[in-house]
Amino acid sequence: MIDLDDLKTIKEKDKSNMLQILLDFPQQWKEAKEIAQQFSFPQYKRISKIVVTGLGGSAIGGDLLCSYLADEIKIPVFVNRNYSLPGFVDEEALLFAVSYSGNTEETISAYQKAIERRAKVIAVTSGGKLRDLCESGGVPSIIIPSGMPPRTAIGYLFLPMLIALAETGLIEDKTREIEETNSLLVELRKGWEPSSQLSRNQAKELAQRLPGKLILIYGSDHLEAVCLRWKTQVNENSKSLAYPVAFPELNHNEIVGWEGMEELRRKIEVIILRDKGEPDRIKSRIEITKSVIGDRPSEVKEVWSQGQSLLARMFSLIYLGDWVSFYLAILQGVDPTVIRPIDLLKKKLAEV
Repeated sequence: MIDLDDLKTIKEKDKSNMLQILLDFPQQWKEAKEIAQQFSFPQYKRISKIVVTGLGGSAIGGDLLCSYLADEIKIPVFVNRNYSLPGFVDEEALLFAVSYSGNTEETISAYQKAIERRAKVIAVTSGGKLRDLCESGGVPSIIIPSGMPPRTAIGYLFLPMLIALAETGLIEDKTREIEETNSLLVELRKGWEPSSQLSRNQAKELAQRLPGKLILIYGSDHLEAVCLRWKTQVNENSKSLAYPVAFPELNHNEIVGWEGMEELRRKIEVIILRDKGEPDRIKSRIEITKSVIGDRPSEVKEVWSQGQSLLARMFSLIYLGDWVSFYLAILQGVDPTVIRPIDLLKKKLAEV
């Protein structure tokens, strides 16, 4: 097996230098905050719903908003992943059109429909057609640095929306939580970067369990977006299959599935994302579920969040998942950055 303590080997596999992006993530978080704070947000009135429209790495920020703000925000938050928009998007909707490249065709289509319906639109992009449309139409756009794989720009894509909601008075100011998260990310990087040896590196140790496995990611409902982030990072970085399922829903269906497919389930690894904010009934469900599925999967591994605020705890797990998927890619001998099937799909769509 590949030695994850050998930096030379890591760099040979990591041909596009995903490692540097991971190391720079705390700095990205800081810069994203500064970009958003320098932006002059419109003082909108009569906002009755929030919509985030985007795909892939540009949409996950919307899912995180839904999870993070579920107990605080008084109006619905909806994530749209399509060319069209739901019928409820109207002039009282605050719509974030999020496309890292600025050329995501579904997002551009949804943006144009939002403009037609006179929704209150703010774009988050690094450029492309979306930026051009905003400039020609006088639509506010938050411009973030370009040149990264969209999934690695989660700080740039998420924080401007969070700060925008605070600036418009829809949520409380999050400066303290944002700063705590930044400090925590700096500390966590020390334990998960390549110079930290396998014997004391949580990300390396977890990745070692996963080559050739089908990965199921379980977590409480307030971590549902974090579970989804783990799944998408394993897909794109590690070129592996993973599926996120949340408590308590999985207790009403998936738990029964462990009774069948004996040969397959021995190739499954279950990772349960844990958090001190879990309600007592969810804690009980997790413990009972572990006893019910027993040793049917190859292993059940629990991973706990770190930090005080919910924002810090969520991003501690996100950052860990990014490192785990990176190390898993190295172990499987693939470049974490390259996403050939997606590139091929876009090429063929452009020809239609």
